[in-house]
Amino acid sequence: MKFSEINSEMIAQLQAVVGQSFVYTDIATRNDYGHDETEDYVFPASVVVKPATPEEISQILKFANDWNVPVTPIGGRTGLSGGALPIHKGIALSMERFDKIIHLDEQNLQVMVEPGVITHNLREAVAEKGLFYPPDPSSLGSCFIGGNVSENAGGARAVKYGVTKDYVLNLQVVLATGEIVWTGANTLKNSTGYNLTQLMVGSEGTLGIITKIVMKLLPANNHNILMLVPFYDGAQACEAVSRIFKAGIVPSALEFMERDAIDWTMRFVDGVNVPIKDGIEAHLLIEVDGNYPDVLFSEAEKITEVVEQFNIDEILFADTEDYKNALWKLRRAVGEAVKSNSVYKEEDTVVPRYELPKLLKGIKSIGEKYGFKSICYGHAGDGNLHVNIVKGEMSDEAWNTEVPKGIREIFELTVALKGTLSGEHGIGYVQKNYMDIAFQPISLQLMKGIKRVFDPKGILNPGKILPDHLS
Repeated sequence: MKFSEINSEMIAQLQAVVGQSFVYTDIATRNDYGHDETEDYVFPASVVVKPATPEEISQILKFANDWNVPVTPIGGRTGLSGGALPIHKGIALSMERFDKIIHLDEQNLQVMVEPGVITHNLREAVAEKGLFYPPDPSSLGSCFIGGNVSENAGGARAVKYGVTKDYVLNLQVVLATGEIVWTGANTLKNSTGYNLTQLMVGSEGTLGIITKIVMKLLPANNHNILMLVPFYDGAQACEAVSRIFKAGIVPSALEFMERDAIDWTMRFVDGVNVPIKDGIEAHLLIEVDGNYPDVLFSEAEKITEVVEQFNIDEILFADTEDYKNALWKLRRAVGEAVKSNSVYKEEDTVVPRYELPKLLKGIKSIGEKYGFKSICYGHAGDGNLHVNIVKGEMSDEAWNTEVPKGIREIFELTVALKGTLSGEHGIGYVQKNYMDIAFQPISLQLMKGIKRVFDPKGILNPGKILPDHLS
């Protein structure tokens, strides 16, 4: 894939579109926008541009398409698959000035937002009106809603409420050639033509630049119960997950954390202390929510009956809002805590939840085979297990040669268990060359064909999702 280099004349034209103060060519800014939270990768773009309107983006893309210059949309830079890394240089298109909640429709329980709105801010804004936007990725305090749409982000409450795609009704998108289109309608049902809206969700900026998002909302729940269950056997903790659902309970969150995940995070986060006895291997963090406390107490009792069939220690109930917030702070900080301890690689596996025990055991066995340690945690309620492979004392040679073999085997196991490569982080840059495990060649060719229709010259976020030989 051959692209043109950015020159001074192109820079001047970009400045004419967005203003000189919103075009950056200094190395510090380019480096800053050349990385996200994916391992230690840094790919500086040739120029960073910060537009503020769909029309500005339209003009930028018309130029870029004519120039044959790549454009990488940049959100909150919290991604874990390298989806926003400008690996082919070109234009880094920051969406941070698209930060408005345009319209909150309380009658229809909908909201129209720009993609640069921080997810937490959106949740807080609708909560003030007694409404609820459920998706809550761990980085919700800094990630952008546009990035959530582009990666089809999930989070802890996906087990009951679904992921980002389940809330997107309509999108305004700027195509690679500059046209501005709407993909759907602001309706809860829509069987009119191909579903372009859902095609855009999870497309990681490879098909178009999202500039407006219409999302559905739910009425807010008023009560919840949060419990932390320690297990002496990690596989039993995974087994308990499907048992809870078979008992007729659908928790609003059901999170799995290995012992090391909690130990490392408590050292990393101040003000959170969970007493853990020797021999405990894993915890389940379980939440039920609703509007009727009596119903929630009944559900918590039923969950207790289920988990007591396993080898557990005393169940901890979070009896204050401060303690609930502390436990969620602990869970959300696991990834950062692991990263602070060692060089690492994070994989985002997902299987049918009944297969979680086999997946966990298989990951540990593969780690022993290739000589690496893994820290596992994630959204067990929907079968989504994050696998953090830590370098620790491994040699550089083993890290670079043996670990990729182990990752491939982990994904092969995941697919054999009827799962797939990513539940919520996306494919991006780091997982694209494993796509052959999940898809037949014809399926990958279909994806390539879709990409070509939307982006004939391949300028939009090139080098992502599709394996190298198809890019």
